[in-house]
Amino acid sequence: MANDNGIVYLVGAGPGDPGLITVRGVDCLRRADVVVYDNLANPDLLRYAPHDAEVIYAGKMADQHTKTQDEINEILVEKARQGLTVVRLKGGDPFLFGRGGEEAGQLKENGIRWEVVPGVTSAIAVPAYAGIPVTHRSVNGSLHIVTGHENRDGLGADIDWSVLAKSQGTLVFLMGVKNLPMISEELMKHGMPGDMPVAMVQWGTLAEQKTVVSTLEHMVADVSAAGIKPPAVGIVGNVVKLREELAWFEKRPLFGTRVAVTRPAEENDTLAAHLQALGADVVRTPTLQVVPLELSSEGRDQLQAMGRGAFDWIVITSGNGARLFCDLLLKFGKDARWLAGCKVAAIGERTADALRDRGLIADLVATDARQEGLLKELLAVDPRRVLIARALQARPVLEESLSAAGVEVQILPLYQTIPDTVGIGRLKNWLKRGKLHVVTFTSARTFEAFAEALDEPPRDALSGVAAAVIGPITKAAVEGAGVPVAVVSPIATMEALAESILAQRQSRG
Repeated sequence: MANDNGIVYLVGAGPGDPGLITVRGVDCLRRADVVVYDNLANPDLLRYAPHDAEVIYAGKMADQHTKTQDEINEILVEKARQGLTVVRLKGGDPFLFGRGGEEAGQLKENGIRWEVVPGVTSAIAVPAYAGIPVTHRSVNGSLHIVTGHENRDGLGADIDWSVLAKSQGTLVFLMGVKNLPMISEELMKHGMPGDMPVAMVQWGTLAEQKTVVSTLEHMVADVSAAGIKPPAVGIVGNVVKLREELAWFEKRPLFGTRVAVTRPAEENDTLAAHLQALGADVVRTPTLQVVPLELSSEGRDQLQAMGRGAFDWIVITSGNGARLFCDLLLKFGKDARWLAGCKVAAIGERTADALRDRGLIADLVATDARQEGLLKELLAVDPRRVLIARALQARPVLEESLSAAGVEVQILPLYQTIPDTVGIGRLKNWLKRGKLHVVTFTSARTFEAFAEALDEPPRDALSGVAAAVIGPITKAAVEGAGVPVAVVSPIATMEALAESILAQRQSRG
């Protein structure tokens, strides 16, 4: 994707929740050759970048700088001069205490094209996730956003504390945990009452979100007692009182639970959506990549034979198979009319939905979304000639059992699955950071691809994490590697798996 004139996009990643990045930000990531991201940019957002994009971590925390600001500036300039599209992914908004202005200035000075993509700022989003509106018609009409971080001249070098202390508006302090004693002292010294409500929210919008509510005079002690560490957002003002009735994020049933979804990227949205609706923090770490196959000469013959009534049933065994089968028809100038002499069977509702989205209505939808369930229902309709459109690697249960029953069976391989090294790498990193609570495996292959990439036993890699699976075959594969299975979905649907995870987490108290 390199071009003659590189460009740098200064993209706001939002406050942490990956769902809060802008559509424009996602678009930039999808076109990136290089992504330079910092500590407060959720690494789950890297899934939007191309697999071959270069990813550079430039995180900065208090007293822990992976790269200096000058080094970051040099990287941005150097990569852009190579004609690359560079995304500088910054937590929150790049122009709000994010040094985005400094980076933009360096890019301009070096003649580099650049654009700013604003982000949702933690100054507003984090209080909102804590149930605190920063303005409210019956409480206040102004908002003041203040850095709580020291600059070269010390904290508050350009802050008029007397104005802030007498303000009737909400004060939001970013990066202020370390200097909270000074902040509270200055505000009270300049006239703000000690009983003014204050909240401190750590890791806002994420599974680790933790909120402490106190008053200005007691906040330092209460924050220390609660063990609040950076990053945290402080809110000072009477709007804090509204949290008691407006808190919502921390009340969702799966709040505090981070779940890794290992399905291929093309398939992981459904499970992720169910989990997010229950309040889980979802990270997408696909362990498999779907690679379409070129149609062989035998496959071309099979395609032609469909239109001549050579098969009485076409069997589709996955959502990917449904998508690629319909794409194949269109590629060769065919549509649903070409299947007029055939009936179509789908392995479950999700596969049937994928067919329906492309204009094909399945004549048979297995209620048990496994090969065994589909086999039982197919045999009940007495098929004679069956074409199974599926992955290259698949359990042979369906074709072997149908053939044993006297059915003429042919296989049309549409795709193969290979390990997704980028997704597996992300999963391993999340596990090493100790930030995952549940890892889902929806097929034996999703687990096996992960296990094969490990330098340690799977049991050790998944220590302290609940494994959640669909079906007895996946369960056997996971347990066979020595990993205890905490959740088994009773039926093979993404909704059932999400509900089973909820039940398991609630049972733990």
